[in-house]
Amino acid sequence: MKLINELLSIALSAAPWLMLGLVIAGLIKALMPESLLQRWMGGRGVGSITRAAVIGMPLPLCSCGAIPTALALHRGGAGRGPTTSFLISTPGVGVDSMLITSVLLGPLMALARVLGALVTAIVTGILVGFTGQTALPKSPPASSCCASKGCGDGNANAHATESTGVIAGLKYAFSDLLDDISRWMFAGLLLAGVLVTFVSPEALVGFSGGLLALLLMAVIGIPLYICATAATPVAAGLLLAGISPGMALVFLLAGPVTSLATLAILRREFGSQALAVYLGSILLVTVLIGWVLDQGLAMTGWDPVQQASQVQELLPASVEWLALGVLVLFSIRPMRRRLLGF
Repeated sequence: MKLINELLSIALSAAPWLMLGLVIAGLIKALMPESLLQRWMGGRGVGSITRAAVIGMPLPLCSCGAIPTALALHRGGAGRGPTTSFLISTPGVGVDSMLITSVLLGPLMALARVLGALVTAIVTGILVGFTGQTALPKSPPASSCCASKGCGDGNANAHATESTGVIAGLKYAFSDLLDDISRWMFAGLLLAGVLVTFVSPEALVGFSGGLLALLLMAVIGIPLYICATAATPVAAGLLLAGISPGMALVFLLAGPVTSLATLAILRREFGSQALAVYLGSILLVTVLIGWVLDQGLAMTGWDPVQQASQVQELLPASVEWLALGVLVLFSIRPMRRRLLGF
């Protein structure tokens, strides 16, 4: 019973903000065509790398879903630095995951996550850009690892990106995008509930703190592909179970930005040296960012968990239940098709 209560509590807290994030993601998807991205990301310097990181952050694409767009941009003239930066920042943070982070982990952790993803993307993009240029293969962009159209199918991504209709963007957000994250989100919520219920804080406190613990969390997070939204309740559960905020941040940064498809495409497009730099940079930068956060919180005495509890009290229970019901309705494909025509 305690597990169900914890699971329901986390789901209710996240539901309104996830719904708002999906609405914003749909508007961004509809109003930002790929041609505009191509123009902003053209070039190979630090400015282009920074722009690619900033542009990619709000886009509603997972690690796999960002691949076709990134390859199209790269083959259209964007350098390997901006392309790498885009591949990291796009799945690392989205409007939906940022809102949920504010609720479950507090505004401070949300800000740290955004800045951490930005720094990781820029630094890694710069380092990969130094590995030289290789001839671009003439094969079409590879399909990605996600099953749904909105995340893995290159044609579906292009169609959604080029669409200028707001209705089409919202349909994409509440069908393809929601399908992409719903199963992962449920798994994340379930794992968070298990951690809060069964893992005692004392069991993890001994493993928290120090560079070794941060490094271990990065090593766990990098191969464990999980979308940014679904990673948030897991990090919240770990934080409540006793790990340090820096370790939770390392998991939030390292987990969503890598997948086997991303690594395979990077190796094919840029070579093994660039892939090694990519992985090494993500490992070292995320660990350093987590260490800086832990040191800063130790000096200031700020408590992210207390901040999160204050944010969760902003909305009445009726709004949370309504939002959760709507999300469940949209997540059931036959129901969605029958009632709403999506």
